[in-house]
Amino acid sequence: MAKDKYVAYVSTYTQGDTHGIRVYDVDVANGRFAEKDKVTISNSSYLTISHNGRYLYSITDFGVEAYRIAKDGTLSEINHASINGMRGCYLATDFTDRYLFVAGYHDGKLTVLRLLEDGSVGGITDEIFHKGLGSVAERNFRPHINCARMTHDNKYLLVADQGMDHVNVYRFDLEKGKTALADIIRSDLESAPRHIKISEDGRFIYIVHELKCYIDVYSYEERNDMPYFEKIQTVQEIELDSGSNNAASALSFSQDYNYLLSSISGNNSVVVYHVDKETGMLSEILCLPVSGEYPKDAAFFPDNRFLVSLNHESDNMTFFRVDLKAGTLVMNGPAIRVNEPNCILFHKLGG
Repeated sequence: MAKDKYVAYVSTYTQGDTHGIRVYDVDVANGRFAEKDKVTISNSSYLTISHNGRYLYSITDFGVEAYRIAKDGTLSEINHASINGMRGCYLATDFTDRYLFVAGYHDGKLTVLRLLEDGSVGGITDEIFHKGLGSVAERNFRPHINCARMTHDNKYLLVADQGMDHVNVYRFDLEKGKTALADIIRSDLESAPRHIKISEDGRFIYIVHELKCYIDVYSYEERNDMPYFEKIQTVQEIELDSGSNNAASALSFSQDYNYLLSSISGNNSVVVYHVDKETGMLSEILCLPVSGEYPKDAAFFPDNRFLVSLNHESDNMTFFRVDLKAGTLVMNGPAIRVNEPNCILFHKLGG
């Protein structure tokens, strides 16, 4: 039986280069990449793939761009659309692939755009500027939206505001593409909630906090037509020493949702947790260095035997063989150079 084939999409900033998305053939058996193609786009800070697996969407200086995914994993541009604001930092689709949500770090703006049947991005259906004043400490004093994700029942949009130290929960109208505030999940002062992941069955919410380097785990359900969240665990990723510059970056699940991975800048490490799918609880397996500066994203290969780290400030990707039973990472070949990588997505061909 033929083994599944994958490509990896890596988004980058384009300082001195015009190619903001790199496409790699994935050697799953040996834990390596080979460059397949590159796409001309400005400052692709984040990518997402539609739930039907047919389209890829990217942040760009101009707003957002839509691409059709070919059978071999290469990309062809469909269109681009304005978000009527400053450049976004994160985007995701709803579970029907009818809407695209864009998080705006710089202007604290959430933008909702309609998606058309051919995968193209249509017009804006809603725009929300977060307001308020947080703690007056460095950048953390005004709204900075860093993530926007739908709950798996496609009813509520979770929007992490790093500047205001909370996650706004919006009820989402699927017909009109409009949002209405339903709840707020509050985090510690100056913790800076950054990214949100949701368990495979949708029952558990994971929120990583950039400045205080911890993950909050919540159970989620709907009660009487209202969202209900209960905090069930807080996991401190690393100990915070006075004056340290450690900061949590992205979260990513392994493809089987058995493991959750978080990267930490400053000490430049990756933390891997086992996920108890019944309780949602996390237990740490390893926390080890990634041999690069500022791992902005990291991900398991599809079979969990290898791991790749995107090291933003050292302009490279480093590769490791993973032994989850022993809790070890071993360098797997030389680093691959790529300018200021931001995020990575694995895509199964023919899926």
